[in-house]
Amino acid sequence: MKQHTFGGTPVTLAGTPIQVGDKAPDVRLAAGDLQTVKLSDYAGKVIVLSSMPSMDTGVCQAQVRRFNQEATAASDDVVVIAVSMDLPFAQQRFCAAEGLDRVVTLSDHRYAEFGTKYGFLMEEFRLLSRGNVVIDREGVVRYVEYVPEVKQAVDFDGALAAVNALV
Repeated sequence: MKQHTFGGTPVTLAGTPIQVGDKAPDVRLAAGDLQTVKLSDYAGKVIVLSSMPSMDTGVCQAQVRRFNQEATAASDDVVVIAVSMDLPFAQQRFCAAEGLDRVVTLSDHRYAEFGTKYGFLMEEFRLLSRGNVVIDREGVVRYVEYVPEVKQAVDFDGALAAVNALV
């Protein structure tokens, strides 16, 4: 995997990088009510996992806004899950303030399973790196993006093209 940076500073991504063609690992994440949600709860849908460091930053906020607008408009069979290490309360507060109601926000703060099983956990900060994973209805990874510089935006067009090819 290429070197990853956060503001130009090299970071180490913990875990195993996911690859196209892999069976998507099931992970536990925390919902807004602090209940544990599993990725497998969304089986049978096209899933976009949109990883980001924190919804308290402008780039992350733009990422959630754009996916709320575009990817979820593709089909009711598509679920976009914005994943960060933020507490679920902070995720909910941001989405409520912005009127974002189509993106599911889930937190990896409790288990860090998404970060390690998908290779997005920045060891130095215990935050998630930026990127996207698109999973088909059968649970197979069809698109992966690890953004080399965390402060840069994801490739929305690439992720959306992958989603559109599956619906």
